[in-house]
Amino acid sequence: MATAHDPLSLTWRKSTYTQANGECVELGGNGVHLLAVRDSKDPIGPALRVGPGALTSFVGAIKRGTYD
Repeated sequence: MATAHDPLSLTWRKSTYTQANGECVELGGNGVHLLAVRDSKDPIGPALRVGPGALTSFVGAIKRGTYD
């Protein structure tokens, strides 16, 4: 089973809003839960482990403009 301790075993995806410059983050999951976030330019680098609730709160804050 995929875990955030083994980020290479996760299924990674980028936002559909990703620009061609490659400057984005990728979200990794095991098909059931989101488990990690990483820099798309460094796919073998570190991945930040997150829980589904934490990510939902973070994305909601971004959409509200909290970090603008």
